[in-house]
Amino acid sequence: MSGIEGNVQLEGKPREDEGKLIIINQQPVMECSLDILTELVKHRTVILRARGDSIPVAVAVANVITENMLKGNSKILRITVDSENQGNNGPLVSVIEIVVTKTN
Repeated sequence: MSGIEGNVQLEGKPREDEGKLIIINQQPVMECSLDILTELVKHRTVILRARGDSIPVAVAVANVITENMLKGNSKILRITVDSENQGNNGPLVSVIEIVVTKTN
């Protein structure tokens, strides 16, 4: 599965009623897309969250879902790009959150 975490509140960003939070890791895009499609049918809205090198996978998954699998029946509500500090003096790591919703 795609590191599914459940309904989680992230420092005031996504609210619990906004959708199911899914952490995207380094994995095949189609496998991840199918897992997320299953969750999207159950919850109607999912939040894809990725860090660092996993960001291109999250973007590709959102694109596959909205442009191929559920074309015309889904849309991207919001994309948030941020960075986090890894530890006290660690480097900054980019973070992306993509909110995808099923419209029909």
